Amino acid sequence: MKEMVMSHQAIEITCADLGQKLTTLLKNEEKLPLFICVMKGAMPFMVDLLKYVSVPLLEDYVQLESYSGTQSTGIVHLKRDITTPIDGRSVIVVEDVVDTGLTMTFLKEHLLSLGKPKRILICALFDKKIARKVDVQVDFTGRVLTENKFLLGYGLDYNGLERNTPYVYVPTEEEVKALDDLLKTKAI
Repeated sequence: MKEMVMSHQAIEITCADLGQKLTTLLKNEEKLPLFICVMKGAMPFMVDLLKYVSVPLLEDYVQLESYSGTQSTGIVHLKRDITTPIDGRSVIVVEDVVDTGLTMTFLKEHLLSLGKPKRILICALFDKKIARKVDVQVDFTGRVLTENKFLLGYGLDYNGLERNTPYVYVPTEEEVKALDDLLKTKAI
């Protein structure tokens, strides 16, 4: 039996709650707020979250890489940048999980190098404060995690696999080995 972290139903409830909070915060903006999805992991979360944000908004995407297998490398690479101007806008970074804080620190500094936003807010499905290496503020959180376990499902992946699972769970060593075997036999 899988160690469930968040069921699909709980994810929907969380997205509705966060969406309502963001709607309240952003309802009187002078410029359209910009929601930036951190690809690829946060894509399902951003899609579901935005169903509940009831203000006009813009979307953009950034792709960063800092994981290899189940471990953070500690080095962040920018693979795809945003194209929307950020000057004077509220920028909401949508992330699946904030753990070490290195990726969010890198991204915030990068965004500030692109322009002068009104503010940068972070909205994460999971906040793994226990894994922090640098201090970073998560402004909107679905759930704070108290254990530093590797997560899979709902956008969270193992070398590209399991993103399409509609819930989040902690894989066993056997499940990770099975994913490795699958990659070896069917990836090509």
